[in-house]
Amino acid sequence: MSTAGAAIFDVDGTLTDTNHLHVVAWWEAFRQAGHTVPMQDIHRAVGLGSGDLIERLLGADRDPGQDGAISSAHTVLYGTYSDRLPAFRRAGDLLRTLAGRDWRVVLATSASGAELAALRRAVDADEAIRDTASSDDVDRGKPAAEPVELACRLAGVTPEQAVFVGDTVWDMEAATRAGVRAVALLSGGIPRADLERAGADAVYRDVADLLEHLDDSPFGPGSG
Repeated sequence: MSTAGAAIFDVDGTLTDTNHLHVVAWWEAFRQAGHTVPMQDIHRAVGLGSGDLIERLLGADRDPGQDGAISSAHTVLYGTYSDRLPAFRRAGDLLRTLAGRDWRVVLATSASGAELAALRRAVDADEAIRDTASSDDVDRGKPAAEPVELACRLAGVTPEQAVFVGDTVWDMEAATRAGVRAVALLSGGIPRADLERAGADAVYRDVADLLEHLDDSPFGPGSG
């Protein structure tokens, strides 16, 4: 692949070990609003934007007047972890290595604002990150193609010149719809078969595993 390639990364569950923190925060936010939602169902929905996540878990016939309060409660609850969000081992090393190989690293995430800032602090590789496509920048989040398409534009590449790395079915579907090659990580807790069914071209245990096998991955010499 040419030096114009883009390495697009999801953050939660991909670069940072935060999916289960989101599950607990959403569970409590739903509980406060009078809803009992199984954590397993919440886990499967993590990675969607807040509005889509709430609709998926409560249904289209819910009282949408509660959505704002539920989303705000999740933000506040999750925010209590902001000073100690854990990055996965070697997450920053992977981004720096790719940037050193002339990949244009862009984040594509449903996080925004203070939450995104806290995640970037956890990863600690800002010097390697060229740009970010956050939920504030798009009308429709993953699994729509828009976040990945925006990341390609920010990097100045065509979809064929990009590789997207994520951990959820929504990530794989968004990449596939955008015409971008998809790499899945198992670190978010989603089964390999589900990720492959959603469009993953390659699957790795986590960022450290991807870094260890980088030359044989879609980021390797001659890939693309």
